[in-house]
Order: sequence, then C-alpha cells, then structure tokens
Amino acid sequence: MTTKPINSTDTAQPANPCGPSKAPSPPGPAFEMRFTSTPRGARLARRLAAVRLDAWGIPHGTDPHDAIVLIVVELTANAVSHGHVPGRDFHLRLRAAPDRRTVRVEVTDTRTERHPRRLIAPEVTDATDETGRGLLLVSQLATRWDWHPRQDGPGKTVWAEYEQVRTALREGNGYDPDLREQATSDAELN
Repeated sequence: MTTKPINSTDTAQPANPCGPSKAPSPPGPAFEMRFTSTPRGARLARRLAAVRLDAWGIPHGTDPHDAIVLIVVELTANAVSHGHVPGRDFHLRLRAAPDRRTVRVEVTDTRTERHPRRLIAPEVTDATDETGRGLLLVSQLATRWDWHPRQDGPGKTVWAEYEQVRTALREGNGYDPDLREQATSDAELN
C-alpha cells in the first residue's frame, strides 16, 4: 500500500476514449492514492475519502457525504473483488469542482478482461444473493457513471459523479456550506 497521496493537488482529468471528451474541469480540490487490492485497502480508501470530504466542507453525517462515501465503498469493493490482479494495487481519485457542487470518484484497477456492465434496468436478483448490487446502487446514487480503459497501462477506470452537493446539504440536512465558509473566513480575520 502506498502511504503518501500521489500529488494530492493534481487536477488533470484523463481523456475518455469511449466517447466524446469533455473540456477539462477547472482546478478544484483533489485527492488520489494507491491502495493494496485487498479488503483492508478498500476500508482504508473509504476512511480517507470520508476524512477528505469532511475537510472539503461536505461534513460527516450529511446525505451527500454518506452517498459519496457509499459510491467509494462500492467502486473500491468491485476493484478488490473483480479487478484484482495479484501484486497490483488499485488507484482512488476524488475530485471536487471548485464550487463543491460536483464530486467525482474514480477507481482504477489493472484487470483488463473484466468490464462493468452498463445497467439499463434493475436486474432481477435472488433476495438471498449477497453480491451483484454494487453498480446498481452506484447508478442510483450518482448523477452519472461509466468506465473507460486505463490510460497508462492495462486495466480500467470506473468513475461516478455526484452533483448538487450544496443543494443536497441545504435541503436534506439544513446545513449551509456557504455559512461555514463565511464563519471560517470571519474567524481568520479576528
């Protein structure tokens, strides 16, 4: 497991060869790190993502925080379960737009031959099945998600975006991130 973030201020966005590329997003807070492709690595990724979101003004216990952390949980669990290649790590990248309205989660693994299926409709699963619902959950929580081949080697990147973070904070939790930012800047002036 890597113990230091990989260029935690990096804001470059990989091109998507599977479709039309969007203009690069403006710089905003970013966090990325490699983790061992084990359940322990996935748990550490979840914990660090939760701490980072809180530091970005998306506090613990709010609907957006919980939804984004759950997206991280599902994507990292899939990287460990389905994208595992012995001796290779998975890579997590979180990026928030400068206005914190959108948070993008990207998880890259090194397995080339197994690709996530794009879900069109909820699949019928046996109620006793313990697996098979992760991407369905991601598709319900995220505004959009997809995958593309990894740019710098074998594997793939699965990404999901959660939009309207600030709106959800205000409406669902009665929390106004603009007031927190104002209080912080007022405290710094005093």
